[in-house]
Amino acid sequence: MKKLEQPQSADMTIKYFPEGITVTENPPRFLWLPELDSQARYAVRVVSDAGNETVFGDIQHNFFRPDVTLTPGSYTWSYALWDTAAGKVDSDWSAPRSFVLPADAPAVPGMRHKARYAECDMTHPRLWLSQSEATALGKSVAADPDHCKWANFMAKSVMPWMSREIIAEPLPYPNNKRTPALWRKMYIDCQEVIYAIRHLAIAGRVLGDAAMTARAKEWLLAVAAWDVRGPTCRDYNDEAAFRIVAALAWGYDWLHDELSDIERANVRESLTVRTREVANHVIDRAKIHIFPYDSHAVRSISSVLVPCSIVLLGEVPEAQKWLDYSIDFYDAIYPPWGGVDGGWAEGPHYWMTAMAYFTEAANLVLKYFKHDLYKRPFFQSTGWFPLYTKAPDTRRACFGDDSTLGDLPCLKVGYNLRQFAGVTGNPYFQWYFEEVCRNDPGTEMEFYNYGWWDLNFDDVQYLHDFPHIEAKAPSDIDTVKYFGDVGWVALQRHMDKPEQHIQFVTKASDFGSISHSHGDQGAFLLYGYGEDLAIQSGYYIGFGTTMHKEWRRLTKSKNAILIDGKGQYSGSNKAECLKAQGHVLEVGTRNGAHFISLDPTDAYKAEVPYLARYRRDIHFVHDRFFVIVDDVELEQDGSVQWLMHTFKPCELGSQVFRYHGDKAGLNGEFVYCSSGPVNIENTVSYANIDQSEVEGLPPQSTLVASTAAARHHTLVTLLTPYALSAPLRVFHFNDDQGFSTNLYFQDGNNEMYTITLPKPF
Repeated sequence: MKKLEQPQSADMTIKYFPEGITVTENPPRFLWLPELDSQARYAVRVVSDAGNETVFGDIQHNFFRPDVTLTPGSYTWSYALWDTAAGKVDSDWSAPRSFVLPADAPAVPGMRHKARYAECDMTHPRLWLSQSEATALGKSVAADPDHCKWANFMAKSVMPWMSREIIAEPLPYPNNKRTPALWRKMYIDCQEVIYAIRHLAIAGRVLGDAAMTARAKEWLLAVAAWDVRGPTCRDYNDEAAFRIVAALAWGYDWLHDELSDIERANVRESLTVRTREVANHVIDRAKIHIFPYDSHAVRSISSVLVPCSIVLLGEVPEAQKWLDYSIDFYDAIYPPWGGVDGGWAEGPHYWMTAMAYFTEAANLVLKYFKHDLYKRPFFQSTGWFPLYTKAPDTRRACFGDDSTLGDLPCLKVGYNLRQFAGVTGNPYFQWYFEEVCRNDPGTEMEFYNYGWWDLNFDDVQYLHDFPHIEAKAPSDIDTVKYFGDVGWVALQRHMDKPEQHIQFVTKASDFGSISHSHGDQGAFLLYGYGEDLAIQSGYYIGFGTTMHKEWRRLTKSKNAILIDGKGQYSGSNKAECLKAQGHVLEVGTRNGAHFISLDPTDAYKAEVPYLARYRRDIHFVHDRFFVIVDDVELEQDGSVQWLMHTFKPCELGSQVFRYHGDKAGLNGEFVYCSSGPVNIENTVSYANIDQSEVEGLPPQSTLVASTAAARHHTLVTLLTPYALSAPLRVFHFNDDQGFSTNLYFQDGNNEMYTITLPKPF
């Protein structure tokens, strides 16, 4: 028998799973590092504490979820190589690893290969609707032209493409140098190709309209003739490639029976070559089954491999391999950026993008294979993440890359929440959708909407396939939500009452600054009374611009601290980004206040190696004001810079500041500093970037409070947000007799709150 390698996992790789934990799904997913031979097959052995043994054989990948549930209890598991021809184990077994399966774990069996294709309808179309469903929709539309908002879809998303000139194949960038403007132009062109082909083909088929079908064919055949190695290939522009291959898939599927044999072969060849290029990158180069922290490669499973493989199934041999990989990845590895709590380490904007494409793929899998990925705990709970971290009335109160920075949440966030309302029945998610639509009318054509998805088509699909959920305002949700899977904590008060609404978000994440995350461990963002107060500064000019690399990703753009002017690692080395972690120590209550304790020490280590310890405690007192305690211990003398970013400069006093906004204000006081009084100043934000990127955009302001040099700093900051119509002051005094310093806070309600700090001796 062969010797099993059992390599050791590393920071960037997947980990052996489960190992010494209580799992949250039945059956659990099993992960291990693969053998050197990518063609290796595996077996998994599961042994109960009673000695009952089950062996699952002929497993294609190093990730696996059984298709049967297990009896609750304690287990060990191991894996081995499998000889497919002989139908038996072909190596020694790996070291056993233990797990506990609780009785309340939801049943989420995987979809094994042997049963996956047995009942598939091999006629076309396969994406979204079958032949009979398309015919039935046509009858419903004939009886009611606005069935599932069909009339709106026809007017805005179908008819314009009947007369629009077919888009020409994009040219290479001049000197092959990409700029944001040129990239965006190619992006939009390729997205419009999807709209033209998909919508004309579907409408023509559903309505039996020969003219629409003929026009859809013209678009499809023109795009299929584009150079598969040209500017729209994955290696040149992956975003363009994702869109073109998706357009070809929808066109090939819905026009399949209208194409001649030669036309069908030409489209299929273009579609196959383009899909193969993406699949080879995902599986053989990016290797997301080993290194899952690749945002684009993971997303391309949703946007490319699932739809294209379904369309090509039975016609291109590789399609089944690609589809097996994709479904197994969703069953066992996905999502790499979150867990059972439903968080998303890259932040709510990239949650939006990932979930938008995932739900498209999940809906196709659900319709075509009857395999429901939504039953997994992550998908049952993930709608809470944007609801708590990016409320409908906020603009700059969230972390991570965000192309809507400065605007209200993208409409697609709301559409995602409606989708999760439909599959979970959660009425708060439906409220979020309706609130975003109410707040954000007329933004459908903004780049971050139109350049990515057509909301009119979304409406038709959703209303056809899912039930309507009655909305409920989130007036009774918990104030604090801790997404332990990603280290984010959010506070929400009166989200359903904008004039009283307070949102506070902070984080200390094991994911560090990798991918679309930033150097923001321990940072905070504050929205209050109708206005963003402590903001995420800067503008989303484009990924890789100087604004992005030299400001937005860096700690100096956050409401955080610097040490001797240095922040957290957020450069291009992914391994170092993953090491730049923070850790949530506690989320709970103390003396009636909400309490959050964070340890961002590791995030600063690369830039500040002499940092011994940093802890930030946050007290949300009486649901009215915040006290932030920063405790920094250094191995040599150093100064701390406490940062807060605002739209305009704050009014400054000796140890106090005030931000006066349009609807709300924020009083700030440095009530205690162990190293002496701080020096406060306002500075201009993002002063050192390429100024041409922000020409015409209003600058923002950074408040910097600097301490004297010392080895130990304890800095206590009081932040009091208020509505301009009802100013609020919080009074405080210090009592430092004895071996501690007691800080007392009292607001106009005569309620007292005390924080005790030990004296350093």
